[in-house]
Amino acid sequence: MPEMTSTKRYYRKELGAMSTVWLQVGQCGNQIGLEWWQILTSESCAHQESDRYPFFTRDGKLSALAVDSELKVIRKLQKQIKRGVFRDSNIILGQRGRGNNWAYGYHGVRSDGEASLLERTMESFRKEVERRDCYSGTVLLHSLSGGTGSGLGARLCEAIRDEYPLGYILSVTVAPHQTGESPLQNYNSLLSLSWLQRYADGVLLFHNDDVLKKTSALLRNTTAAVPTGTQPQISFSSMNTYIASCLAGLMYPINMFKTGSKLSMGMEPWELLRSVCPIPAMKFLHTAQACKRGTAFWDSLASSVVHSLPRESPSGYPHYSTSVLAVARSNQDDSFVHSQNSVLLKLKQAYRCVPWNPFPLDCWIDFKNIIDPGHHSHSLTVCANHSSAVDLLKWVMEKSRIMYEARAYLHWYWKYGCEEEDFRQAFDTLHSVINNYGSVGD
Repeated sequence: MPEMTSTKRYYRKELGAMSTVWLQVGQCGNQIGLEWWQILTSESCAHQESDRYPFFTRDGKLSALAVDSELKVIRKLQKQIKRGVFRDSNIILGQRGRGNNWAYGYHGVRSDGEASLLERTMESFRKEVERRDCYSGTVLLHSLSGGTGSGLGARLCEAIRDEYPLGYILSVTVAPHQTGESPLQNYNSLLSLSWLQRYADGVLLFHNDDVLKKTSALLRNTTAAVPTGTQPQISFSSMNTYIASCLAGLMYPINMFKTGSKLSMGMEPWELLRSVCPIPAMKFLHTAQACKRGTAFWDSLASSVVHSLPRESPSGYPHYSTSVLAVARSNQDDSFVHSQNSVLLKLKQAYRCVPWNPFPLDCWIDFKNIIDPGHHSHSLTVCANHSSAVDLLKWVMEKSRIMYEARAYLHWYWKYGCEEEDFRQAFDTLHSVINNYGSVGD
């Protein structure tokens, strides 16, 4: 191993091991994780040692675990393992898929001698926590639809809460296309969402349909070859890149949370929760982002952010926000300071901040844009505790209720250990969330 430079030695002496453990579960979670870690390990931020160490342990390995019941997505991590970035022991694989079944993912299988994915993951998680000087929480990347992401993701969320009750849990969750990815996706989403409501502190909720629209719009704006009126071809990689970009906008180190010597303490995920999830009953978050190169027109970026914001429910009821966080990043440019008041006013009006919160808006500013570091660029990422989450919950409840009353596919859940009480509690939990969000504008 090459000798550590004095600068790196200084950083590690002062910072030790940082507070967050990243846990990516299932195909979707690992695909997003790949895009996220590519941003964090890129050459553009490699020289920013003080910014990188919140995501690494003392030996230079990523503070992350990759869990899946199949090999196909995890195989792409081999490149990072070979580079010495990802810890080999933090890759936990099963021998078979989970059949897009929440119950199979949650309860697992103990036949043919396969050790429990849950037990192996929690053992590796414990070791990762013990590498920290201070453990503050976990960021969980997963989906609502697949058996591993929804079922095992829910079980891990519950287990981490039980074993580390003082640590935060922030879930980065992807909802499936409404047109259908699996006949079981509504059941899986119902059960997974209810578990997140019970055990997570906040849920960054991304809808595949919305991400597809936003990624398509970005491609049209940057690709002149796409004819007008033609829908460009969007890959899952492009959609995952957009989600990872939003994560970078929200959780890459911010100057205001650094020490006096400008070293990052990795507090961004937990400050985000403090800002937008002050009420435990409401924890589902809407995220949007706009980026631009060249001259900064922050009012225009704000307009781009709010353009796709759901203003009312399908039944015509207006949506409201209990709290909003805006993160402005610009490469060595303090222009946002001059536009801050007008931008925040526009966001407050567009997001319909509730009148009973005297301080509904929070704003972070950083003079480095990791999202597009190679150019003179600017980004505005907005995270809001927004009642549009109810639209997804109502959709999932309605579709699941129809299937449940028809007893459709339930035998697949009973087969793997699910019970009637699991569904009853899930319906009750989401019904309570819907009622809570429905009253925020009163």
